[in-house]
Amino acid sequence: MDIYLPIAGQSVNALLIVVLGFGVGLLSGMFGVGGGFLTTPILIFYGIPPTVAVASATTQITGASVSGAMVHMRRGGVDLKMAGVMIAGGLLGSVVGAVLFRLLQSSGQIDVVIGFMYVLILGWIGSVMLLDSLRTLGYVPAKAADTPRPRHNRWVASLPYRWRFNSSGIYISPVAPFALGALAGVLTVFLGIGGGFVLVPAMIYILGMPARVVIGTSLVMILAVSAATTMVHAVTTRAVDVVLAALLLAGGVIGAQYGALLTLRIKPDYLRLALAVIILLVALRMALGLAWRPEEIFSIEYL
Repeated sequence: MDIYLPIAGQSVNALLIVVLGFGVGLLSGMFGVGGGFLTTPILIFYGIPPTVAVASATTQITGASVSGAMVHMRRGGVDLKMAGVMIAGGLLGSVVGAVLFRLLQSSGQIDVVIGFMYVLILGWIGSVMLLDSLRTLGYVPAKAADTPRPRHNRWVASLPYRWRFNSSGIYISPVAPFALGALAGVLTVFLGIGGGFVLVPAMIYILGMPARVVIGTSLVMILAVSAATTMVHAVTTRAVDVVLAALLLAGGVIGAQYGALLTLRIKPDYLRLALAVIILLVALRMALGLAWRPEEIFSIEYL
């Protein structure tokens, strides 16, 4: 069943978009990521204009994050104080990202920048997560020079004005989570992603948060920032396609519920390994899209 998208200006298979939303929602509930890192590239591969794909994906991220965050909150897996600090940084980052996005959009370079940033960021994050997961599971031997990892980064430990985050059991400066939130806000506006694939590893390895509260806290932060980003896109870029977003939300909300339940049945290390493989596959496909020469080249000239 095809349906017309008014902002994208084309027809799409409605059932296929709903299934995509379900799959992304499943990832959201399982890994604590918004899922936009997968939604946006697939929409672009399908033929949706990159600006519309980015802006509409943030709406889907909001719905999927609501569903997944509710499940984790009921289980006590959310540090609300930490989430509040990261949300404050995320709102600031979304404003900065919106200004940069608008400048690149007016120059006509936004599509290339979006693709390049996806390849760079996803390739780096996916490689680090894959290697770490394989070492944890014993498939790759650890280096002899490896030393036990400190609870949190030394730079974070040296920051002043420390706060106690009781739910996470850590005592650090709010500057570090604020900066992480700001980075996620910029990524949400620029790439249509919740930033969870950056936040989750950073919250574990940089902030030293325990895994039991990382996913839920990440989802709460993503929820607030993606909702604000959707409003920013709707007002500034006017690229939010409500019909496309509704189709993605229909599947995403249901998928997030099942994803959150699966985290209780699958070993976390295997979940992290699966996420790393997915991220690298998406990065590879984006790289091919940037470098592969099409069989026929078309150009549009203004007379």
